[in-house]
Amino acid sequence: MTQPLRVGIKLSQDAPIESYKAIWKIADEARFDHCWAMDHLATIGGIGDDKPIFDGWELLAAMAIATTHVRIGLLVTGITYRNPALLAKLATTVDHLSDGRLEFGIGAAWAANEHEMYGISGLDHRVGLFSEGLQVIKSLWTQERTNFDGRYYKMSNAVANPKPVQNPYPPIWIGASGEATLKLTARHADVWNAAGGDLEKAVGVSKQLDEACAAIGRDPDEIRRSVQIPAGDDPAEIVDRVQRFAEAGFSEVIIILSGGNMPTNADPVGTATMLAEKVLPDLRS
Repeated sequence: MTQPLRVGIKLSQDAPIESYKAIWKIADEARFDHCWAMDHLATIGGIGDDKPIFDGWELLAAMAIATTHVRIGLLVTGITYRNPALLAKLATTVDHLSDGRLEFGIGAAWAANEHEMYGISGLDHRVGLFSEGLQVIKSLWTQERTNFDGRYYKMSNAVANPKPVQNPYPPIWIGASGEATLKLTARHADVWNAAGGDLEKAVGVSKQLDEACAAIGRDPDEIRRSVQIPAGDDPAEIVDRVQRFAEAGFSEVIIILSGGNMPTNADPVGTATMLAEKVLPDLRS
């Protein structure tokens, strides 16, 4: 089944709070389909770990109030940073603040430096934590009481009210590339987010996800494919890159201004304006 192309924009790190606010406004007024931040405690990529970064969920709460139309989310929130009951509550709160515009991006976490510097445990059991955490979160969102007796999490007659605005819950975006996490993606995701912006590699991993879906009897077309690509300076080149991913079956494309392995954009607000004025209209047409 062919999905319509949806385009988002993302500012993640190494920028003052005024830049975030300006980009949220641009995303909302230009009618980007979604607007993103990320969930890390220290900066990542080639810029080192000591540059400015804000808490992702608090950014989302502010984004929910500052915008009206654009859907919002984190690509992605790490399961090891929070108890899943807390994470479910945070997401529900943002879903209500935004009148049901939350996209719930989640992953198994990976940044060893963060876990080491802050003493966060669980990275060596991240797949198990991810599997159980997803089960707990979905149960808290849909059941009146949750009982769960897992290896990592235990819930006893747990309540979680209110439920999310979106029924049964916000769309789940999973960032995954390994065999184990792709199996969890096949079972739980509404959207899969490919790691990196390499088209050939993303297509190859997408085929692995198809196989993981087939193994459990799920139609792979039920899972939309998404990718994050760095913004550049040439609008035509960006349009071409987005279209090539769309032709390969990636219906959700997020153009990023910082984060990952890309250099930090020197003028994220100016680049976002260029994307709104010269890239999004071409993609819409």
